[in-house]
Amino acid sequence: MASPTTTVSSSMSRRQVLTALSGLLLAMFCSMMSMTVVGTSLPIIVPELGGTQASYTWVVTMTLLTTAISTPIWGKLADLVSRKTLMLTALVLFVLASAGAGMSQSAEMLIFFRALQGIGGGGLQALSQILMADIISPRERGRYMGLFAGVMALGTVGGPILGGVITDTIGWRWNFYVGVPLGIIAFIVIVRTLRISQIPRERVTIDYLGIVLLSAGAGTLLVWISNVSTYGWISWETLVMVGGAAIATVAFILVESRVREPLIPLSLFRDRTFSLAVLASISIGVSMFGTAVYLGQYMQVSRGYGPTEAGLLTIPMAAGMLGASAIIGQLVTRSGKWKSFLVVGAALMIAGTTLLSTLEYDTSLVLVGVYMFLLGSGTGMTMQNLVLVVQNSANPAQIGVASSGVNFFRSVGGTAGVAIMGSVLAASMTQQITDRMAEIARAVSTLGAEGAVIAEQLQSGALPTTRDMPQTIAVIIEQVSAQAISHAFLVGVPLAVLSLVAICFLPNAPLATRTTIERLQHQREQAEAAAMAEESANTALMSSGSITTIREDGVISHEPGRKGER
Repeated sequence: MASPTTTVSSSMSRRQVLTALSGLLLAMFCSMMSMTVVGTSLPIIVPELGGTQASYTWVVTMTLLTTAISTPIWGKLADLVSRKTLMLTALVLFVLASAGAGMSQSAEMLIFFRALQGIGGGGLQALSQILMADIISPRERGRYMGLFAGVMALGTVGGPILGGVITDTIGWRWNFYVGVPLGIIAFIVIVRTLRISQIPRERVTIDYLGIVLLSAGAGTLLVWISNVSTYGWISWETLVMVGGAAIATVAFILVESRVREPLIPLSLFRDRTFSLAVLASISIGVSMFGTAVYLGQYMQVSRGYGPTEAGLLTIPMAAGMLGASAIIGQLVTRSGKWKSFLVVGAALMIAGTTLLSTLEYDTSLVLVGVYMFLLGSGTGMTMQNLVLVVQNSANPAQIGVASSGVNFFRSVGGTAGVAIMGSVLAASMTQQITDRMAEIARAVSTLGAEGAVIAEQLQSGALPTTRDMPQTIAVIIEQVSAQAISHAFLVGVPLAVLSLVAICFLPNAPLATRTTIERLQHQREQAEAAAMAEESANTALMSSGSITTIREDGVISHEPGRKGER
């Protein structure tokens, strides 16, 4: 382990801050893009590597899994050792894993390197926000938070589009190779511009048992959530995995309450701001992950568009996130007020999610775009500002675990929400297929062998794409799938309401005007001044030979003592 250090001071000009910020933004973009860029090319990648449907699922799930689990670990390490060194380590890991994924010769090899990509990506996501807090004060940070939200929006929506274009023009391996030069550029920029002085800590201990238990509990839960549609909500797999996750979680809590340097300090949950921000972030996770998954499915299955077209049609959501986060960030910095913007953002999320739950197969694309824009705007107004509020109220010595904690619970909550939405979609789809079986049978009977294949897919609960189907059966599938997807979006409505309630109860604390490293420096100076004052007072009392007593009413008195008394 590198020499233990704590960030306490910085010597960076404004130009250097902006240049370093560009490196952090590029690192964040690499991480977000790595999770989404393969979405449209997996149907080509997996068969070429000899993989199965299970491989298809694990290529995506493994990255989400390792990103979520590693985020709080990187955050805790950021409070213990050099943050800049950690960031560079995460970049190196991400670049090497990206190159390895591009050179994969089997599905298993690809899954392995995707896991490493997720670990590196978790570090890039967590550390970029923590390092930004080191060099920019909460009051000034609002205008830059919009850039981070914009990068996340571009990575979420633009990743699948870029992946489709790269696969069609160059080859699928460049979906992974493209992250290599971007990561190298980010590495160089951060090395040259990020200047943070550090003071060695007296002692550093790593909560290895906590890491193991968190990985076991969260990992098992996320694997179960990602595959619950296969296992079933009532099955022996569900019993074993949920039971195992619960046991690991209880053990993790017990360990965290006793170790010297807990991975996720339980004291964080005594902070009302942190606890409420975690609740609010769950809905935002569903908005980010769930809508990206099921809006793409709506465009391809219910509207008959191809992958690239479907990605382009979701641009209104990215535009809403980017525009709202940038504008609101500027307003937060100018006014110093944040709560009213968060409340409006949560209300927009409720409106957007509710309207998306009304989608039909023939809903005007203009209206669909408006609904997505509303949801994206609400997400952009709340997502990064919740992190800002937590960083503003957190103890600067715990800024790493506080920031990454919000991101961790957002990822876990989002993954859980996506799984629940998927289950609702599957149940609705099955019920509608059953109700319209006679109509479907008449339509497929005229299609011969093709109709038999389509009927088999529908009976298995799959949603086949409709762009190449005969109109007689395509219109039925479009109607059924649109209805099922709209039912899935209903899951997000109560979560959005929960987010609004949590935000309303957030303490409306003013934004600090000092960076994290300046706050740490101030804390250190105060501690040193208090120690010196105490030492001076003790020396004065000892030299005077007086006896200090504290009465029951709290009054302190000094009485002359006999020689030799203290």
